[in-house]
Amino acid sequence: MKKRIKVNALIIFIATLLVILFPAIFCRVDIASPLNEATEMLGIMLILFGQVIRISARGHKSEHSKQGQVLIQDGPYALVRNPMYLGILLIGLGIVLIFFRWWVTAVFLLVFVIRYLLLIFKEEKKLLAVFSGEYEEYQQKVPRILPSLKALFYQDISEYLPLKWPWFKKEIGSALALLLVVLVAESWEDVRAEGIRVYLREMWFIAAIILLLIFLISYLNNRTVNANS
Repeated sequence: MKKRIKVNALIIFIATLLVILFPAIFCRVDIASPLNEATEMLGIMLILFGQVIRISARGHKSEHSKQGQVLIQDGPYALVRNPMYLGILLIGLGIVLIFFRWWVTAVFLLVFVIRYLLLIFKEEKKLLAVFSGEYEEYQQKVPRILPSLKALFYQDISEYLPLKWPWFKKEIGSALALLLVVLVAESWEDVRAEGIRVYLREMWFIAAIILLLIFLISYLNNRTVNANS
């Protein structure tokens, strides 16, 4: 775990350094346009939903895995086999869409695939050794990291995204810190490039997205608590 954190920190450090040294190459020119605003809103939604997926996956695993003795196949692990990595993918993609040029998206996806597929392959070997045939059946039923459209549109979201307020409270510090950094940086760019009027209009959309997220979290919490009672 420590080695993985160090490698991820090194990748983030190198990426941040490149952006600081060559902002004109990587950063998108912030202009007032419907496409630009829609891209930013989509990026914020991906960041928030990615956080929800990560919190759900981590909380569900900590509550049901019995310290790795049980192969979890329900909740977010019925959607994809690696829901925490899916959350990281959505968060990273959201940040790229908000701040960077379109071609950076391809670079991000390439780095993500190389980095996390290597981790996933390594983890799958361990799981096959521990759970053997049970994990092989699980591999056949559930995709590795990208959910199927059938699972997304034909199941209630609470079935694959259980959530409890205690899980959310444990992660709220890091989640809010990331959201605050993104909003402050984006607000600065909007005011500087487009003026206060455009910025205020976007803030109404952002506030609506956050409000919808709060309702979603409340809904998932109520459904999870009722299902377990």
